[in-house]
Amino acid sequence: MNPAIYLALDFPDWFKANAFLTENELAGIPVKVGMELFYREGPALIEKLQKNNHSIFLDLKLHDIPTTVKRAMRSLAQLEVDLVNVHALGGGDMIQAAKEGLLLGNPSGSTKLLAVTILTSMDQKTMKREVKLTGDLPDNVIHFAKLSKQNGADGVVCSVHEANLVKKACGSSFLTVTPGIRLTNSQDNDQKRIATPTTAKNHGVDSIVVGRTITQATHPRQAYEQIKGEWEDGKA
Repeated sequence: MNPAIYLALDFPDWFKANAFLTENELAGIPVKVGMELFYREGPALIEKLQKNNHSIFLDLKLHDIPTTVKRAMRSLAQLEVDLVNVHALGGGDMIQAAKEGLLLGNPSGSTKLLAVTILTSMDQKTMKREVKLTGDLPDNVIHFAKLSKQNGADGVVCSVHEANLVKKACGSSFLTVTPGIRLTNSQDNDQKRIATPTTAKNHGVDSIVVGRTITQATHPRQAYEQIKGEWEDGKA
């Protein structure tokens, strides 16, 4: 079972990320590594985090032709992280190629494949006006979730508000991982479809990703413990 809470290490380099973890006594907690940090530090970063007992969600959102994604995933699979992802907008063939690449690079299947449905920075208006997707936003999320499952993904990245719908459409074992988690007194920043840890738990979410609510808090360790407490106290 994957960890319930991943801290987003949205830092420009390893020095700042490691200093934050050390200074706030967050050694060994599950973390999410995104494009900014991975592109700067590369695979060596993952090895350093694993040596410090961090479980890892590698959030690179691959989106390219199937052959390129398959080769990239074959390489990433050797890092043996918990989770890695692609954009569902890349289509079924690309998702399937990603899963094939993961299994070639790590036959044990220990790394789970997620597909990003609709970014939580988007709302209904943005999706229709700029991406030109018709229909309601939740309907599109469900469409991409079904497409992802049909092509070998183990779960999706979606907002809290679609998680229950995804579970109903794809089954309880299909993973739902949700960003956009905020405490009540936190700022929304550039996320639009946000929710609290309690709301996430009540909507059947498997894992949440929390970033600025913790990393920009006056007392980050306290904020982390509050997130953890709200999650654990939520109704399953």
